Amino acid sequence: MDFEAPPGSIEAKTADEIVLRTKYRGKSLKAADCEAAARILEATGDYRVLRRLQPRPIAVQSAPFRGEKIAIIIDTETTGLDHTKDEVIELGMVAFTFDEEGRISDVIGSFNALREPGVPISAEITRLTGITPDMVTGQVLDLEAVERFIEPADLVIAHNARFDRPFCERLSKSFKVKAWACSHSEISWGEFGFEGSKLGYLLTQSGWFHQGHRAVEDCHALLEVLASPLPAEGGLPLKHLLTSARKSLLRIWAESSPFDMKDVLKKRGYRWNDGTDGRPKSWWVEVDENAGEAEVTFLRHEVYRREVEPYIQKISAFERFRAGR
Repeated sequence: MDFEAPPGSIEAKTADEIVLRTKYRGKSLKAADCEAAARILEATGDYRVLRRLQPRPIAVQSAPFRGEKIAIIIDTETTGLDHTKDEVIELGMVAFTFDEEGRISDVIGSFNALREPGVPISAEITRLTGITPDMVTGQVLDLEAVERFIEPADLVIAHNARFDRPFCERLSKSFKVKAWACSHSEISWGEFGFEGSKLGYLLTQSGWFHQGHRAVEDCHALLEVLASPLPAEGGLPLKHLLTSARKSLLRIWAESSPFDMKDVLKKRGYRWNDGTDGRPKSWWVEVDENAGEAEVTFLRHEVYRREVEPYIQKISAFERFRAGR
């Protein structure tokens, strides 16, 4: 490799055909040289190169173009897992424009802020997030700024919306009236060859790495994952997420089901609710609208063995992932 020559197109060759000629310069390589070297390694088929994720710049044009909408990716760092007791210590958000095909246009805003909680930050949380008690001392979240940021959004996206939405709704009622989508549970990542659905796995398999577990950095990372085409012409992840978010689900409650049917229900995907959140003390499942009739038939024939009319809730993106829903 001649590091003084301008980078050119790289012809894919086998490892045996590629000859690297290097000269010791005693200084760092230029960015173009590093990219050329990375492309050569990738062309062999024997190497995969991860590139450091660089956040997209914020566009000067802050309004969506005709036919585009606005979405916000959100991430929270908290003192624990229980939204009724624990608190947000960091909130990160990235706003962007997109079209109906899931193509991401511009980043139009970014928000990141720390918050001092009323409960202690444990050593474990500091280890996971890198946030220390000293970092949040005296820090107050500007809720008016948060509400202004999310007001124009058509959709709020989190990588674990069932976790983030309840915490956000405790911060501001404005989050309650928004449609939410979960990029973790509402995209079938495994069907597209991904080894896991955690953000770190998705980012790595998309060819990036970043400093994770800080709120806004994770938002930028998820943005690139959603924008990266899926393998085998699977399309864009955001397109799949939009399709899932538009669907209404039916939540079916198998109230007073026979005790000896619990294993049958669990095997079919039902989950147990203990009733402490105000919802029925019962097994329940969520299915697509078009599968509702079949699920009721299953309950009548296989579980109750009689005619029943189970309690059914229709859940849209506006209700999905809310606490107690």
